[in-house]
Formats: sequence, structure tokens, C-alpha cells
Amino acid sequence: MAVGIWKDVILILGFVLVINANEEKTEPGGYMRKEFSISKPLTGNNIFQSWEVGGSTFISNDHIRLTSDNPSQSGYIWSRMPVFVRDWEIHLHFSVHGSNSRLFGDGFAFWYSAQRATDGNVFGSPDHFRGLGIFFDTYANQNGEHSHEHPYISVQVNNGSMSYDHDKDGTHTELGGCTSHFRGVEDADTVVAIRYLGSKKRLTIQFDVEGENIWSDCLDEEGVVLPTGLFLGMSAQTGDLSDNHDIISMKFYELDDEDDDKDPSEYTLLEPNASGSQPDRDHVDDKPISTRRQTVMNWFIVFLVILAIGSLVGYFVYQKHQRDSLKRFY
Repeated sequence: MAVGIWKDVILILGFVLVINANEEKTEPGGYMRKEFSISKPLTGNNIFQSWEVGGSTFISNDHIRLTSDNPSQSGYIWSRMPVFVRDWEIHLHFSVHGSNSRLFGDGFAFWYSAQRATDGNVFGSPDHFRGLGIFFDTYANQNGEHSHEHPYISVQVNNGSMSYDHDKDGTHTELGGCTSHFRGVEDADTVVAIRYLGSKKRLTIQFDVEGENIWSDCLDEEGVVLPTGLFLGMSAQTGDLSDNHDIISMKFYELDDEDDDKDPSEYTLLEPNASGSQPDRDHVDDKPISTRRQTVMNWFIVFLVILAIGSLVGYFVYQKHQRDSLKRFY
């Protein structure tokens, strides 16, 4: 009987270990490249030697603020050197927060792109980019209902021919994405892990919102082709709505490449593409959404029109009746 009890205990322990293995993510099996990483203290480690900032971006000792909680701002930070690593993983620690609890925007973007350090209308960077864009979108621009909630992390692989449709929140050309309630998280380390295995053409994204080393899957796509020689960047933009978009740190890990015996220069000529991306579609404006107040007003207007027509008809009938009565009198 004692043997049976111990078997049950072992099974329970094994089950717990399996659960923990699924929840926890270990550090990448490579080494960190400091020239592509950002760590504290930000103002004391010669960050400007490796990174270029522009727009509204402000660097303090413990964070990089791409935009503050003010309207009409746009800021970016870009690596000065291109990345010639084929297999890599990035842990991006960030914070999006502001004074408004209901309306805020618009979000920020992570880039692995050929275009760098240029203003644009896609979260502060140019449209028709060549490479990878990951968008941390906090505001739903589309009037129609989404199949997902915001905040939303979406991914686009672009060879320069596609446009990011802000009015549709990028759904026309996205590779995939997930809902992640990363906005307004206090006293926690919100981290996203972006892993690209060029040797396997695989892109995966996980996030840990509460900083408890419990990771949620966001995207796992095969058939993703990205060239080497592109630049790393983060950018953000505010319009009428605003937020603080802060980068706390970024760790870039070079992973082991199974095909490292090949000539690295041939990977710079690859054309960015992803077999699982949504086909590019024409922009179609959303139909206006009728609110309850608008519906009541519309019915009230219809009632007034019917009442006016009925009154006119009644007036003419009454006038005709009066004329007919006068004729009979004379």
C-alpha cells in the first residue's frame, strides 16, 4: 500500500513539473550582443555610440521615453549598425501608461527593417518598410467589430510593396497577432520575447505581462523569410490621444545557427516574405455605426415627417370639404 502512495506522489510531482516547464521560459541558449542591447544605467553606458534617437524621444537614467503623454508626438530609437545574425532572440522590456483610463493611444512598434531613423505615419516610422514590424496597438481605429480586443500585438512582414492600413489596424496585411493587456501595468516588468530562427524560417513571439516569468504564446509562424543586414528600432506616435511609451531595456541574443558553414553574405539578398500573411486587400471605409441615440433621433425625424405629411393631407381635405359645403349653400 505504501508503494502505491509513493507512486501517486511521484505522479503528482511529475505533473507539477510539467506545468511549471510550460509556464516558465529559460534564458536563450546563445550569448548577448551588447552592441544591439540596451541596459541600465541608460545615460552612463555610451548608448549614443550604438543607437540614434530622434523626434520626441527622451533618454533618462532608467528608461527611454519615445513619446510622453501629450498629443501630436513622434519619436524613435534605431541601431546604428545592421544585424548580420541569422538566428536571434530579443527580450524587450517596456511600459505603456498614461493619465487617461478610457481613451489613449496609439501605441509603439518594434522594427527589424532596412529603413531607419526616419519619421513616418506607422507608429512614428515610414510605411512600405522592408523587413519585420511588430505593432503594440492600444487603440482600435476600425469602427467595425474586431475579432480581437485591444491592446493588440500584430505582426507584419513587408517587402516594401504593402501598406499598413491604420484605419483597419493592420488586419489587411498581418501575419498574425494576439490580444495582450500590456497597457497600464504598474509595478511589474512587462516583457515580450521575439525569436527568429532564419535557419528554420520560424518566428515566435511570447509575452510576460506581469513579470512573473509566466509566458503566454502570441505567435508561432513558419515560412517566414527575413534577410540579414537590417536594423533594429522602436518608435511610437500619438495623435489626439496620447500615452507614455517607455522602453526599459532590450537584450539581443545571438543563437546557434545550424547552417553557420554557409556564406553569410547570401542571406542579405533574401526577399522578406511570410507564407502565412493575409492577402493584401483594398481599403474599404467602415459603415457608420448607429448608436441608440442616433436610432431614436432617426425614428423621431421619420415621425415628424409622417406627422407633417398627415397634417398637410388633412388640411387639404378640410379645405375641399369647406368649398364643397359653400357650393351646396349657394
